[in-house]
Amino acid sequence: MTRGPRRLLLYLALLAGAVPTLLPFVWLVRSALMRDAQMFVAPPEWIPSPFQWPNFSEALTTQPFGRYFVNTLVIAVVSVLGTVLTCSVAAFSFSRLRWRGRDVVFALLLTGVMLPYAVTLIPTFVMWQQLGALDTIAPLTVPSWFAGAGGGVFNVFLLRQFFLTIPFELDEAAYIDGASPWRVFWTVVMPLSRPAIIVVTIFAFIGTWNDFLGPLLYLQSEENYTLSLGLASFQSIYLTQWGYLMAASAAVIAPIIALFFLLQRYFIEGVTLTGIKN
Repeated sequence: MTRGPRRLLLYLALLAGAVPTLLPFVWLVRSALMRDAQMFVAPPEWIPSPFQWPNFSEALTTQPFGRYFVNTLVIAVVSVLGTVLTCSVAAFSFSRLRWRGRDVVFALLLTGVMLPYAVTLIPTFVMWQQLGALDTIAPLTVPSWFAGAGGGVFNVFLLRQFFLTIPFELDEAAYIDGASPWRVFWTVVMPLSRPAIIVVTIFAFIGTWNDFLGPLLYLQSEENYTLSLGLASFQSIYLTQWGYLMAASAAVIAPIIALFFLLQRYFIEGVTLTGIKN
């Protein structure tokens, strides 16, 4: 088979795999532009008639989504900074420094991945309640500043594997020139680990942006709500405003899509190179 037909078959296979992946997103967008009665007709209609553009403006003004957006952005930025900083420091220690019991401690850290989130849910809530931190962003941001909390274990593992791909000769040359481990971390390892750092940034941002259970547990005042809680407000026991819900959902996931397309080259590079040593 020549190169042309082979490439055509490859593109067709990729297109066949992309269609079912994009189908939920297409369904979301078409539903956001429909009346509630039109969404559930059988057979389903894929083209809105007429297009309900007011769904977006009304959905974003019915609830104070501007305030929800600011709250979510603040929590996401603080959490991402804490996750990237502490997880990279921990990964540097586990991969580039030599100290007694390092591998044992790392193995114990990895056991945190096997611990279900529900197991620590009640004691964690009681702890924040005793500290008087309910209805604040502290329970949603402070854990990210301790590597290993929440999804931090995976991020530490990911960064450690990437740091191991960097030649140790660079560290030795820096130490010979009088650099300290902290300087090696900032001037040698971190600049060479940009793809992995961006991957962790994307994972942390998406996890925080989409988090629903955390804000539901710890936030009580409506002015402190995040976007996920704002979306839930369109649903109740007796009525669901499907048009508004779909329109607001499409608006909420737009920053995530934009972030991925902006950083997709680094994302793919970071995931690809992780675990390839030297």
